[in-house]
Amino acid sequence: MTKKQDWDNQSSVTKQNEVSTTRKIVFITISALIVIFLITIISGFFYIKSAIGPVDKNNKEEIEVDIPLGSSTSDIATILEKEGLIKNSTIFKFYIKFKNTADFQAGNYTISPSQDIDGIIEELQSGKVMEEPIYKVTIPEGKSADQIGDILAKKLDISAEEFLERLQDEELISSLKENFPELITDDLDNSELLIPLEGYLYAGTYEIFEEEPSIDSLINMMVKQTNDALSSEQDLIEKSDFTIHEILTLASIIERESKFDEDRPKVAQVFINRLNEDMKLQSDITAAYANREHKVLMSYDDIGTDSPYNTYVQEGMPPGPISSPSLPSIQAVLKPEGKEFTELYFYARPSGETFYRKTLEEHTQVKEEYEHEWHELNEEQNKEKNKDD
Repeated sequence: MTKKQDWDNQSSVTKQNEVSTTRKIVFITISALIVIFLITIISGFFYIKSAIGPVDKNNKEEIEVDIPLGSSTSDIATILEKEGLIKNSTIFKFYIKFKNTADFQAGNYTISPSQDIDGIIEELQSGKVMEEPIYKVTIPEGKSADQIGDILAKKLDISAEEFLERLQDEELISSLKENFPELITDDLDNSELLIPLEGYLYAGTYEIFEEEPSIDSLINMMVKQTNDALSSEQDLIEKSDFTIHEILTLASIIERESKFDEDRPKVAQVFINRLNEDMKLQSDITAAYANREHKVLMSYDDIGTDSPYNTYVQEGMPPGPISSPSLPSIQAVLKPEGKEFTELYFYARPSGETFYRKTLEEHTQVKEEYEHEWHELNEEQNKEKNKDD
């Protein structure tokens, strides 16, 4: 064997040893990382399992807990942790989000450290409180802020005028931005908005446990419900081409334009089709809002009103919502009928039956056939109004 061959053999052996050593180091490193990863996962699993379990399964003591009006999930988590009813407020919040849980009700509760998180959540959702609510107020879907103010004023010792003023208060809106940053955005800074928080007051039944609730607590309570409702639709919101403000704006129009849930996705698609075609929405409801009136029939003067809210005059959507939409109307914006539904016009009878058409000529034919029903309804309402006066 020559010296060169001997050198080549030694070099080959050295390289093999280096490769073998490198492989061992890589194997050990990967194994160590896998072990650390598994230990972390297992430790995390048992920690979370422990955190969502009872603080003390043997402690049957009943602790009084007060959940104020308008409390956010973060507020509730802090209260429960402070009272020693949950182990970790952060895990509680993540667990709530993971389970897509909302609709907690304000009130005074008796909760035991022996209850796990699921049991506590059920308590807070069921509203099994120590005392009956002092007030129960129902806000119907499709009501505007001024109508909501009137409803609250009749039930509670508050002023409808002051309620509307608070909905426009910059400091209150700023505090809501901090509490609900994903919902309350800079879109509310638009000077064209008549009432910035219009459409952000969730329609539903509220139980109130305070003798004299403040207007701010009522607003917080309703905005929180809107935030919770939209949180449940987060996946669809992220896929949407619209901002949350635009979703609420379009949903508020759909709410007033369609009577039945099954029509809402179709009406949503018609409006989306018109937006895509650069056509005006031409919604009577927006013209009524621009005129600050609640009317069955709109005149030519009404639909000619120069206002950013009047979609007969302005292109695109209004600067903001015109009422409080229901969850089905919000869902209709997030999941409309589909691109294959290419209709550009719809006409609804007073009964709620709705017709969809592709051309203005077809739409006009439907309108001429059923428009008399709206005139008859308008006459009936005017007669009733005159009787009341």
